[in-house]
Amino acid sequence: MRTFGINFDTGFTSAGTTTREPFDPDTVRREMEIIREELRCDAVRITGGDRDRLETAARLAAEAGLGVWYCPFTNGLTQDELFDFLTDSARRAEKLRRGGAEVLFLTGSEISLFTDGFLPGDNTAERVAVLSDPQRLRAALPALSALSARINAFLSRAVAAVRAEFGGRVGYASLPFEGVDWTPFDLVATDAGYRDARNAGQLADGLKSLASHGKPAAVTEFGCAPVRGGAEIASRADGVVEWDDRARPARFTRPVVRDEQEQADYVRELLGAFEESGIDAAFVYTFARYDLPHAREAAPGNDDRDFDKASFGVVKVLADGRTGAAYPGVPWEPKAAFHALAEYGAGRARR
Repeated sequence: MRTFGINFDTGFTSAGTTTREPFDPDTVRREMEIIREELRCDAVRITGGDRDRLETAARLAAEAGLGVWYCPFTNGLTQDELFDFLTDSARRAEKLRRGGAEVLFLTGSEISLFTDGFLPGDNTAERVAVLSDPQRLRAALPALSALSARINAFLSRAVAAVRAEFGGRVGYASLPFEGVDWTPFDLVATDAGYRDARNAGQLADGLKSLASHGKPAAVTEFGCAPVRGGAEIASRADGVVEWDDRARPARFTRPVVRDEQEQADYVRELLGAFEESGIDAAFVYTFARYDLPHAREAAPGNDDRDFDKASFGVVKVLADGRTGAAYPGVPWEPKAAFHALAEYGAGRARR
C-alpha cells in the first residue's frame, strides 16, 4: 500500500453550523505536524464545506510535509452550486500544487446523498430515510434506476471543468450504489471501506472489485467508534446518538460503554487487510470529531454526556475548553487508536 492516510474534517455544514467549531489555523497547523511526525501518515484527505477552510488546511498540511487529497464534502447544495464549489476549489488546489505540494483532487464525496436532485428527498435526512426503509425504497426504485446516469452525467461535466483548472490527479469519493463510471478519473475511490457484522464476509471481494479497474484504488474512509460492539456496527456508530435541531448531540439512544481497544484493534486489522489486497491508498476516518466532545464520566443517575464514545476520531476532543496533557496546547487527548496508528506508521517507516 503506497499511501497511509487519515481524514481531516475542516467542518461539515449542517443546520447553520459545522462539525468543527471553532476552526483555529494554529491548532490545525499543530495537528498536521502531529499527523506527519507522530502518526507518520503520508497524506491527509481534507474534507469540509467551507472553501477557505479547505484551502487553509491544505496549505498547512503541505507545509507539514503531507500529501494532500483535496476533497470538498458539501451538504445541501444544488448541483449548480456544487459545480461552482468544485471548480473554485480546483483553482485553489492548483495554486498549492504549483507551489510544489503533492495534491490530488477529489470531485466531491457521496454527492447522491448530500446534494439535491440525485435521490428522492428534499434534504439529506429524507434521502437517508428512503434508503433505510424497505417500503419507501421499493417505491423509489424507478428513481433509483436512473441514479447512475444522473451521477455520471454530473461527474463527467465536473471532471472536465476541474481538469481545466487543476493539473494533478483527479478522483471521486464514491458510494457503491452510485454506479460511478471511472473512465474519466485517474483513480478509483470509495467511502465504503467499513467492515461490520453484515458485510465482513464480503470485504475481500469488495476490495478485489475496487482494484479491478486497472487504476490505482483507494479506500477513502474506514474506522469505528471507541464503543463496545463498535466493530459490529462500524459506519453506523454515530446512530447511538440523538441529534438536536442545531446538529448537536443531545443524548444517547441507548447505554454505551467506552472501549478504545476495540477501535484500535479494528483500524489495525483493516490496515492489514488493505495491505494484502492491492489497494493503493487507505484513509482512516478520522483524526478528530469536534462535534462529539469527551466529557468526564457521568455520576450514577446523571445524563451521560461523553459523546466521544460515538466519535470515529482517533483523538478525543475535550469539552469545556480544556487542553490536553499529551500534546500541550491542543484541545484533545490521543486514544488507543492513535497509538495503534503511530505504531503502524513507525513500522512502515522501518521497511
